[in-house]
Amino acid sequence: MATDATDAGLAPRTIAAAGARRRQGLRLLAIRWHQVLALFGGIALLLWGGSGLLHPLMTSFGPQQAVFMPLRQPIDLSGSRPIPEILRAAGIAEAAAIRLVAGPGETLLQVTERQDAPRRYFRLADGAELPGHDRAQAIFLARHHAGLPEAPVRRVEWVTQFSADYPAVNRLLPVWRVHFDRPDDLRYTIYTETGAVAAVDDGWKLGVQRLFQLVHTWSFLPAGAEWVRIVLMTLLVGAIVLLAVTGTAMLLLIRRSARAPGARGWHRVAGYALALPVLMLSASGIFHLLQHGWDQPARVLTLSPPVKVTDSIRLAEAWPELTQGLEIGNVSLVTTADGRLLYRLGLAGDRAGAPATPEAIRNARFAGIQPTGPALYIDAATGAPFAGGDREIALQLGERFTGVSRDAVRSARLVTRFGPEYDFRNKRLPVWQLDYGAPVNATLFVDTTTGVLADRTADSEKPERWSFSMLHKWNFLFPLGRGGQNLVVSATVLAAIILMAVLGVRMDLGRRARRPRAGQRRAEN
Repeated sequence: MATDATDAGLAPRTIAAAGARRRQGLRLLAIRWHQVLALFGGIALLLWGGSGLLHPLMTSFGPQQAVFMPLRQPIDLSGSRPIPEILRAAGIAEAAAIRLVAGPGETLLQVTERQDAPRRYFRLADGAELPGHDRAQAIFLARHHAGLPEAPVRRVEWVTQFSADYPAVNRLLPVWRVHFDRPDDLRYTIYTETGAVAAVDDGWKLGVQRLFQLVHTWSFLPAGAEWVRIVLMTLLVGAIVLLAVTGTAMLLLIRRSARAPGARGWHRVAGYALALPVLMLSASGIFHLLQHGWDQPARVLTLSPPVKVTDSIRLAEAWPELTQGLEIGNVSLVTTADGRLLYRLGLAGDRAGAPATPEAIRNARFAGIQPTGPALYIDAATGAPFAGGDREIALQLGERFTGVSRDAVRSARLVTRFGPEYDFRNKRLPVWQLDYGAPVNATLFVDTTTGVLADRTADSEKPERWSFSMLHKWNFLFPLGRGGQNLVVSATVLAAIILMAVLGVRMDLGRRARRPRAGQRRAEN
């Protein structure tokens, strides 16, 4: 009995001692690896944190378009020449996209024959073609969005490939780059199919962008050395991740009754506040690098099969009756899955509260605003309404782009704002979001205006997209506006650079300098 009692009394103390040894082992392990990684991780944090600050600097202080909303002209087809006649006279039997757009002083018929070719334009009154007008249309749109209706233009470039000046993040090709004749080299990049501003740059912003690409993404390495870039960046940014993990372990395992003096104390205090943000930014950066680092710049946007031009009702004669009491914002020709030609009449959107100030325009670029209202469809052969409506056309587009039945669609909804799943890089609203199950296992975003596949995200890519949006770019701060989001992210990164990287590297260099002196004293003794 005495032995049993003794054993019973010793058991808790033995368990406690074993737990203490484990905690001590973990403390020593965390300290050791934190010290081993301190110099490399600190330099990596200085490198990527400092270069990362360039991005909010660009978006906060770079040039913004002065006019956000697209130009809108009243569309009245009364007395115009029938669209099929105009196209046949021009020798156009089919086209990738056919729509009406606002041109200089009048509404024009825009025809996209091929995705990579400049668009053709025709006057509605007499069907006359405006040769080479796509370039002039880009200048007209650039002047409108720049708020510079008479500004002289230095040169205009036709851009068909992504580059350092027009990176793949912009998504849209081909585009026109319009250089205004100004000391700041202001340039607007225009995608004429939708009249969208693909990018706004000046000399200062392009310089900052190149520096960001050079330091943050290592664009200086040649394409053939992509694996070198990925391996080295993963190792260096991985050191930041492990520093954050080991630092957090030290905070949890080492209890101090009072704050350590000097740099060590400030470094520890910063760890409580900044370890998690640093871990979020670095881990999501590695996730993004490993997911997309091998990808070559590619264009997701895809046009639907060509629209075949057939005889139709005389839309000009039916126009007053069809549009009575309605304001039409856009008109395009689309086809159904069984080949029926339809006129798509998009109602004009509500422009009340349209962004006008630079800050409001900056927020609107990233949040998105639906520029048009609902759509009506008219059968071009009979003039009767098409009962299926916009949702039906979206589902048919999904079938064309996937090759599978709509039975695989789990949900379909209209997207009118940008967000983590469909972000501002696409520069196209509204679109329909089609969520597919097997065998597609992806989400498609289709634009019914001209039958475009705007974006496609495989289910396997969605965790990384969420991670990059929420953990790396901190888009959960959207309610603060783009300016508030940039301010919070920049302040956090700057604090991490000063209180963690700079102080940490300084402490590590001091420790390394003390080590030989300590060894020398031991040898002398």
